[in-house]
Amino acid sequence: MRVSSVAARLALLTFAAAFPAVPALAADEPAVLPPLATISILTSTVPGNGDVNPYGMAQVKRSTGNLVAGNILISNFNNSSNLQGTGTTIVQVAPDGTLSLFASLSAASLPGPCPGGVGLTTALVVLRSGWVIVGSLPTTDGTAATAQAGCLIVLDSMGNAVETFSGPLVNGPWDMTARDDDRHAKLFVTNVLNGTVAANGAVVNGGTVTRLDLKVSEGAMPQLESITVIASGFAERTDPVALVIGPTGVGLSEERGEDDDGSRLYVADTLNSRVVAIDGALGRSSSAGTGHTLSAGGSLNGPLGLTVTPGGEVLTVNSGDGFITEITPDGRQVAKAQLDSSGSPPGAGALFGLVFDPRHGVYYVDDATNTLNLLHH
Repeated sequence: MRVSSVAARLALLTFAAAFPAVPALAADEPAVLPPLATISILTSTVPGNGDVNPYGMAQVKRSTGNLVAGNILISNFNNSSNLQGTGTTIVQVAPDGTLSLFASLSAASLPGPCPGGVGLTTALVVLRSGWVIVGSLPTTDGTAATAQAGCLIVLDSMGNAVETFSGPLVNGPWDMTARDDDRHAKLFVTNVLNGTVAANGAVVNGGTVTRLDLKVSEGAMPQLESITVIASGFAERTDPVALVIGPTGVGLSEERGEDDDGSRLYVADTLNSRVVAIDGALGRSSSAGTGHTLSAGGSLNGPLGLTVTPGGEVLTVNSGDGFITEITPDGRQVAKAQLDSSGSPPGAGALFGLVFDPRHGVYYVDDATNTLNLLHH
């Protein structure tokens, strides 16, 4: 949401079988965050064209094409003039901080419809089969008044755009997570433009989470089989600084929910400073509304990005104060740490994407400094 000098700071059942449940954090187990006490700035995220405001993050699991296993992909939301909803690039960063350009997209050359063009958001995933999918919530002048529905853009492992997913249920894709194997993928996408622009800054309860079910393989483009609204009614509004505020981070856990498939999708309900849970997310055929509250208040202060650790703990970063909070599957807030202390208030609106890597720690983007950072031992 904010930009400052980088130089200054640098001085379903088939799915349940394929992805078995993992044990939750027991009451006597140590939390994930406390041992991670060091922050290192790995690199600037600004590519050659000057795009800024890093938002989305995804870690590559398999090497293919130009994708290297263990590397982090990062999408940029702003162009070099710092206009929101106009960023067109995805960069790839190695664990040692080496940065390269993975993709540079052009609205004129997209292979399918994307109302409004290109403005890359926090919605970014890399599938095991090598396909990269990124959300676009575009503007023409960096303001919410010109925001349009956008789309999801599919890229191959070389960074070439090959297709788009758009339509009435894809309306301002803001963040995304995925569950996939070699033949199928399920995308979970938050949408923040349902009635938001027309409300002109007033809060409307139109935010949704949609699930896109795809057929995938390494040799053929992903095929959209169905799209379902699995959650709805989230608070959202336009904002002169943030462009739009609504349901943001999403993370999928295999912890046993109330529905038979045992899956649970966590959603950061930003405006209400809470994290909610949508049970049965992999197979749900109807909306769960806003689900049920996992955790609210306490250390949560406008949570944005969110991820789930292999042990089932939820990690989410605040827009209000630059903290990261760890929440157990039963809703206990067990730890927090300050990731950004710049700005006024400290860390305001600077933290979006994050990736938990058990080997290294928590990778996160800081859009106040346009850097990729690492919280580690």
